[in-house]
Amino acid sequence: MEKIEKVLASGNTRATVNRNPDAKRGDFGVYDLKLTAPGVESLEFVATEPHPRAEQLFAGAWSACYTTVFGMAAQLKKVTLPSDYSIDLKVNIGQTGAAWILGAEFTVRVPGVEPEVVESIAHLAHQICPYSKSVRGNIGVVTNIVTA
Repeated sequence: MEKIEKVLASGNTRATVNRNPDAKRGDFGVYDLKLTAPGVESLEFVATEPHPRAEQLFAGAWSACYTTVFGMAAQLKKVTLPSDYSIDLKVNIGQTGAAWILGAEFTVRVPGVEPEVVESIAHLAHQICPYSKSVRGNIGVVTNIVTA
């Protein structure tokens, strides 16, 4: 699998399960996008640009799915997640030589849970998530774990 040598554009998202109506909202020129998933509370992308690029839309859809599945994977592993867990996803479009390719970088933020536990849940979520499965072996995916 090729790695991006030169990033040309990125789509960045942060997906959270919103349990706090007083959470910081987007600044001028951006908006909050509420999504739903079967059997899950609403997901929100806070501060989405009003005219997103394709990689932002892909990152948004993928992170919404992955965030939902991450919660399911935690339940399967009998781990209670803190209410403020979130998933950041950056989808890059770039070049390697003359080829145009995609790459993805997840940052999984689960404060107060052991890194090994979060890594295990993140791995299971990638095995379950339809978006993760559809790109497996086609684009490079990096997952960073933040527990502080």
